[in-house]
Amino acid sequence: MLENQNISRDVLLAAQPPQLQPPWETPARAELLASVREFSRAEVLPVANKHDRTETAIPTELMGRLAELGYFGITVPAEFGGLGLGVFEYSLISEELSRSWMSVASIIARAQGLGTRFEDPARHAELTRRSARGEWIGAAAFSEPDSGSDLASIQTVARRTGEGYRITGQKRWCGNAYEGDFILVMCRIVDEADELGPIRTFALAKPRNSFPAGVSGEPIDKIGYHGIVSWNLTFDDVHAAPDDLVEPFGFSGAEGQGFKAVSNGLNVARVQTAARAVGLARGALEDSIEYLQTRVQFGSPLGDFQTLRFTVADMAAKVAQARSFYQYVANLMDSGVPCEKEAAMTKLLATEMAVEVTGQALQLHGGNGYTREHAIERYWRDARLTTIFEGTSQIQQKIISDRILPRPPR
Repeated sequence: MLENQNISRDVLLAAQPPQLQPPWETPARAELLASVREFSRAEVLPVANKHDRTETAIPTELMGRLAELGYFGITVPAEFGGLGLGVFEYSLISEELSRSWMSVASIIARAQGLGTRFEDPARHAELTRRSARGEWIGAAAFSEPDSGSDLASIQTVARRTGEGYRITGQKRWCGNAYEGDFILVMCRIVDEADELGPIRTFALAKPRNSFPAGVSGEPIDKIGYHGIVSWNLTFDDVHAAPDDLVEPFGFSGAEGQGFKAVSNGLNVARVQTAARAVGLARGALEDSIEYLQTRVQFGSPLGDFQTLRFTVADMAAKVAQARSFYQYVANLMDSGVPCEKEAAMTKLLATEMAVEVTGQALQLHGGNGYTREHAIERYWRDARLTTIFEGTSQIQQKIISDRILPRPPR
């Protein structure tokens, strides 16, 4: 039962990866890994087991603990109050948090300096510090009812006026839009002569638990990924000032580079998603090991039956393989190596693996796995989403195949 779940130390040691191995092993990373693993087990998992089923936002108390530990500023430079770490550490922490509740690993992605790259250096510095403290947590309003993977086809427009811009359109899948401090809105610029211009992104600041003036929203009734409330938003002639223009994900550029900045940011997001998927699969693996050792059938623990033992062996091998790959790609990114293809590959393989492994875990639990008495069903529901968000598996296949089988110019 969820309320009585108490995974033994021996089970954890059997299922968890060994300490980081070269070329990535450092004492600092080993210490970080140990601390986030303990926090996830002791503080995130109990909250997830009770709160996920309420389908409401992550509790304020847990958000406060994430801020205290600095997890909203993992990749924020130390000069702005962040931890000053790289994609590797960001992904490592995300895996450990996802092992308990993927939504917690997802909410930290809505800080990390997101929505801070303004032209005004003072404003950029102030908001970056707030981001690191967990006081500038946003939402991304990129997708639309008729524009998901194809962001270049967005229909939301920002019409230039004498006072700035007026935004009109609809957005879908805007997680944390009501609860956050700002909404990033991707728009197609329209000038005074009604000519379509470049895609740009605006950061609309607002108080928490509210929408900006002119914005209305309806929550999406999802089957999983609870803790992050996702919204359908309508923008009805919403005012945006010229200084609300921002380069998302911290990439600078001239007007017209907003879409490129989003694409670059998605590479990091895809590696982090691979780490989140590994965390989900590992949670399912660890819980299955515990269950097979305690569930007795035909006079023996289920873990004594060879077929089930071999299933667990395959699950463990696939989790370890996916972890090694995302860590390799994260290390490449921290080294400054362009790796769009590799980011797509690790996202594709890790998320598809998570769907398979969590499904196997549910099967190993039998009828008990198809209840809400065990966390398996949460891992299973959330893993299915990882193959969809941050670019579907089919989009990753397109990215990969286009890099290795380029089409001739037409």
